[in-house]
Amino acid sequence: MVPPGRPNLVVSPRQGIGHGFSVSRACRKWSVWRDLFGLAVAAVLGIVTPSASAQPTEPLLLPKPRPAEAQPREAPAADAPEPVASACRIALTEEIAIAPSIPPITGPGACGGGDLVRLEAVVLPGGQRVRLTSAAILRCAMASEVADWVRRDLAPLAESLGSSVAELDNYDSFDCRGRNRVEGAKMSEHGLANALDVRGFKLASGQAIALTERSVDRSLRETVLTQVCARFTTVLGPGSDWYHEDHIHLDLAERRGGYRLCQWNVYDPLPEVAPLLPEQRPAEASPREQEQMPKGGQKKQ
Repeated sequence: MVPPGRPNLVVSPRQGIGHGFSVSRACRKWSVWRDLFGLAVAAVLGIVTPSASAQPTEPLLLPKPRPAEAQPREAPAADAPEPVASACRIALTEEIAIAPSIPPITGPGACGGGDLVRLEAVVLPGGQRVRLTSAAILRCAMASEVADWVRRDLAPLAESLGSSVAELDNYDSFDCRGRNRVEGAKMSEHGLANALDVRGFKLASGQAIALTERSVDRSLRETVLTQVCARFTTVLGPGSDWYHEDHIHLDLAERRGGYRLCQWNVYDPLPEVAPLLPEQRPAEASPREQEQMPKGGQKKQ
């Protein structure tokens, strides 16, 4: 029975519940609203439900555990610290010389060294550059001494000649070899980047001055001799041996007791006219008389 006061609802297959209400339509609406609400909650909470097709069909293979006897993994090598510039490198600015730093040279054998530069030019106080005929690989201390020699000694000397120094003739600098290129000899200072061989220098006027040429004014060569022997611990030139007749060797070798070596003979110019030689003995001249040896084979005193 239907309680009194409540309308009698008749359900039919076509019209459903009375008053125009359809059960199937209500269920569909409820399903749509339910799905929308679920998606909204998932979006807010960040929940993503993967579809069945996204699920892996096979189990993931994990790497095998590291054997206990395996060597420990090496830690990544730390970046090498940048080398600290030496006091010489800091002082040798571009206002003094064009001498960029280069990496240390190691070997072969005892050759090479650190704190190296490539001396390309010396800068005079007025800004003029004195170019080296070929860049010299030298230790910073040696390059600094060469630059100071050119700036303080050679430049005023060139001015006294009415010109300026423009070029320094570099014959040799770093070279991994023994002394005088003799196999098995003691290591040369060239092999340590501590030596420079100089043939001469060129003036801005174009005049070339070869320091070992006898035709060059003797007083000028003696002046350069005095300059370099006061600065460098080793100076070798003509007369020192047969290996330095056409150039001057300069280095800063350190020796016991501060010993220095300065061997450079400044020779006189050759005579313009060769001395007269005695005439040859005529073929028709009588033979020279030879001194007779006394009996006993001893010459009288």
